[in-house]
Amino acid sequence: MTIFAIILLIVLGLVLILIEFAVIPGVTIAGVGGFLLLGASVYIAFTEYGSGAGFITLTVVLIAAPLMIYYFFKSKSGKNMMLEKKIEGKVETINYEKISIGDVGKSIGRLAPSGKVKINGEVIEAHSTGSFIDHNTEIRILKILSNKIIVEPLKIK
Repeated sequence: MTIFAIILLIVLGLVLILIEFAVIPGVTIAGVGGFLLLGASVYIAFTEYGSGAGFITLTVVLIAAPLMIYYFFKSKSGKNMMLEKKIEGKVETINYEKISIGDVGKSIGRLAPSGKVKINGEVIEAHSTGSFIDHNTEIRILKILSNKIIVEPLKIK
């Protein structure tokens, strides 16, 4: 009867760990319970049958749990859970031939503190120096960073 209990604890522990990975992500009662059941099966094997059976049970548990998780994620239902898409987006680049420091343009929308501006026919994302810039306000480029343009409102005197 004790061997049956050990096998049952191992199977239930593995099922709970699989539920932890597949159904309820995160550290939940299923994962903790699964590890406790696996630990209990090893403990019972050591106390009831000695160190030989205990180490065999421990080896089975340490090999079966990672293999079960590995084969689950290699299976069709496991592959459905994984993201296998390539991200092909890119950061908007600045055309340095058309835009340079000191150029003047207009804000398309409100810059609070970032928004769209139109400079030399190019519509780009810009950041103000910290103040809000209203819609359709004349602006001037102060700095051009790798993918960011810093602008200030043009003061008309």
